[in-house]
Amino acid sequence: MTEQSQAIPQMMPPTSAERLTSLAELDRLLSLCEVQSTRSGAALPLGAHVRGTGVNFAIFSRNATGVRLDLFESAEDDMPVRSFILNPTRNKTGDIWHIWLEGIQPGQFYGFHIAGPYSPGEGHRFNPDKLLVDPYATAIALPAHSDFPSLLGYDPDSPRKDLSISSRSDAGSAPKGLITHADFNWQGDQPLCHSWASTVIYELHVRGYTIHPSAAVVHPGTYSGLVEKIAYLKDLGVSAVELMPVQEFSEGYLQRYSPETGARLTNYWGYDPIGFFAPKASYASVSTQGAQVLEFREMVRAFHATDIEVILDMVFNHSAEGDQLGPTLSFRGIDNSIYYWLQEDRRHYRDFTGTGQTINASHPVVRDMILDALRYWVMQMHIDGFRFDLASVLGRDRSGHVLADAPLLERIAEDPILRDTKLIAEAWDAAGAYQVGSFADRRWAEWNGYYRDDVRRFWRGDEGMVPRLASRLCGSTDVYGGSGKGPECSINFVTCHDGFTMNDLVSYSQKHNEANGEQNRDGAGENYSSNYGAEGETPSPEVEAVRSRQLRNFFLTLAVSRGVPMLLGGDEFRRTQHGNNNAYCQDNETSWIDWSLLQRNRSLQRFVRDMLHLRRSHPVLRRGVVYTARDLGWFSPAGGPPDWADTRQKCLGWLVRGQGGPDLFFMFNAADRPVAFALPPLPWPGGWLLLVDTARSDQVLSTLGEPPIWRQPRYIVESRSSVMLIAR
Repeated sequence: MTEQSQAIPQMMPPTSAERLTSLAELDRLLSLCEVQSTRSGAALPLGAHVRGTGVNFAIFSRNATGVRLDLFESAEDDMPVRSFILNPTRNKTGDIWHIWLEGIQPGQFYGFHIAGPYSPGEGHRFNPDKLLVDPYATAIALPAHSDFPSLLGYDPDSPRKDLSISSRSDAGSAPKGLITHADFNWQGDQPLCHSWASTVIYELHVRGYTIHPSAAVVHPGTYSGLVEKIAYLKDLGVSAVELMPVQEFSEGYLQRYSPETGARLTNYWGYDPIGFFAPKASYASVSTQGAQVLEFREMVRAFHATDIEVILDMVFNHSAEGDQLGPTLSFRGIDNSIYYWLQEDRRHYRDFTGTGQTINASHPVVRDMILDALRYWVMQMHIDGFRFDLASVLGRDRSGHVLADAPLLERIAEDPILRDTKLIAEAWDAAGAYQVGSFADRRWAEWNGYYRDDVRRFWRGDEGMVPRLASRLCGSTDVYGGSGKGPECSINFVTCHDGFTMNDLVSYSQKHNEANGEQNRDGAGENYSSNYGAEGETPSPEVEAVRSRQLRNFFLTLAVSRGVPMLLGGDEFRRTQHGNNNAYCQDNETSWIDWSLLQRNRSLQRFVRDMLHLRRSHPVLRRGVVYTARDLGWFSPAGGPPDWADTRQKCLGWLVRGQGGPDLFFMFNAADRPVAFALPPLPWPGGWLLLVDTARSDQVLSTLGEPPIWRQPRYIVESRSSVMLIAR
């Protein structure tokens, strides 16, 4: 007998008894494996995910007593085609309810009914009559009549007009989750990971950027329409677009009408999310359900193909459910006491956002959801960065106090998936926190509100602003130095979506928000603006000349300041909101960008484009380190050092030594009269060459035909203007 035959025992036919034993064992094994079309499913990941030949559904609720999953044929259906009651023994692991269903495919609509105690005094507002959207839904379908009737009128039978206890079935009008395809042909695309030093941000509204007929795009007001403007943005010098909220929200919950036109006002900006994972469906160019996910990815891929990053404005501080009288759409009906910050009476909400409630980012479950959402947008949608709305809310502890080392902010900063992702904080909230300069650690950049206010005030001619301008030009070291942050943490801006446009900043001394239907009480009262002689549009050439200079002054200051410049979309060709500084509810020509202004103001647009090119050409202006004393020189118009204590001074000379490149000299004159500046001497045979004079509208970055002015000891800087010279 060979060695091989010894190693393999002889196989004998099984006896009848052995066969019966094997069949019994097989039956026992099969009983341990779920092979039916409905299985208990898995607790993770949360949400609805295709697994094999079906879909796994998983939703968190600690205090629920029962969960039912409903499947629908369309977004408008009020009756499900199939319902599944989840068994708390078989379909629950810890606090997560789950089920797997065979044959379910992308395109399926779904929602949950969740039962539990209605006890507002204990923080619970369960209502099994309400259809709830999955917080992890990657697409959310709104009915065609997306006004949400439950948002527009209280149920007369509900106590205290409290919509969370309304017994009215709202399945036909409620948002529904939509299962989407996880796969997409990215064609090798990845997030771009540009350095902060090379970043120029351009904030825009997806719909408003191309919805006006003058945009002349094939797909106005959509992700695809935005793709049609990529060539323009690339030519302008933009390296990143920051999109105002694109997470699903409802436009139709406002119950106000314009007192001027009688038109219905809508939630245009979108700072009231229904879900954090789902791109807005109405921003897709086709109405096919789920197309928004595909089209959003195509948009990101197109931006990346031209080396432009995509940054999202994320609203993790509150939701669309409002205060204790608001509707139940998702979080409130899933587990109110977990997802929201409650006051001591547990019936009312703590409000750090000015919206009636605050997402409870101090709870570990909520923190995980926020991190999961960020990872999803980076991994599945290839997003390059995030701007966090009212970010100080995310750093409060369970008592509402602002933490120096907030766990969630640290987790976001240190998350391995997000390590190369840009993080930008709006470092304040509506409850008094103002953390500009001290928000979290160096991983976090911040919208620099000091920059906005000080640059506006200097160019308006306010007294005492010269030292502040000097600091803003150098990266706001007085703001960030104490926390160890550098200039790369300062997002410099003069205007953003919230407030005046750049044109309106130099055209209106007062806000004009009457069309919002709030008697002009809304919006910031102090804008540090000026109309320079006439409120609003004017035929006066003298007033227009001053306004044009001021616009160029703002853009020049922004381009040459250390830090990261951010422009508001359309400002480069004088977009106007006609004095409205809070156009959140104006989905109309007040907010839409009128592209005909580009032709009327082409010279300003070229100026902005050339200033951004100049910034790229002189790395000394955008390095992410603090200037040293050897790098700079400060001058009064007379040529000596400035008297920093003289609050009457409105002029400043600034010498930037090239550090391997040519020296640059800037002269800023915010006074209402011309000022003669003494020029710093240069070694023979060099001289100063004119690059920019904002008082000369046609002389923008042109050296052709401009003689060196090194023979002239002084340069006359016109009133309210700035000059940039380069050493040659």
